[in-house]
Amino acid sequence: MHEIEPPPADDADAAAPAAPGKRRRPELTPQQRALGLLVRREHSRKELARKLTSRGVQTEDAQAAVDRMTAEGWQDDARFAEQLVRSRANNGYGPLRIRAELGTHGLDREAVAAAMDSYDGDWGENARDLVRRRFPGGADDPALRRKAADFLIRRGFSGDQVRAAARFDPDED
Repeated sequence: MHEIEPPPADDADAAAPAAPGKRRRPELTPQQRALGLLVRREHSRKELARKLTSRGVQTEDAQAAVDRMTAEGWQDDARFAEQLVRSRANNGYGPLRIRAELGTHGLDREAVAAAMDSYDGDWGENARDLVRRRFPGGADDPALRRKAADFLIRRGFSGDQVRAAARFDPDED
């Protein structure tokens, strides 16, 4: 009887030579992936874990990586929250919108309150500045003042801040 030989292994990677100058990068550990995300910008614990799992990291491994980054000081929810408040305020958003966004990041009430209290700017002045830039000459035009008020409300400013800014006369400075 004839002995049947098994077919040759069809391993394309082993048979094909590597392209010159191209090496396969080793698979990154969950900690390396987390650190890669954190060096780009701050992330909340919840956001970091979500991003890791969306990149194929198992939930337990993602949580362990987030815990390690927090323990080593690379990730800090308080620092993240303060940075987000500053960034959003500088981009023209009001305290109501920023507070709501902080809530979506899994931060507790105390962390949100501390981050909001850390902001050293003036929300009313921010609103007036937005009106000045977006609606020049609108102090006398009721329709333009109404548009400015609607804009500020969408941006997350409180009613008092909106009323004060919409009535603001830039010539009073």
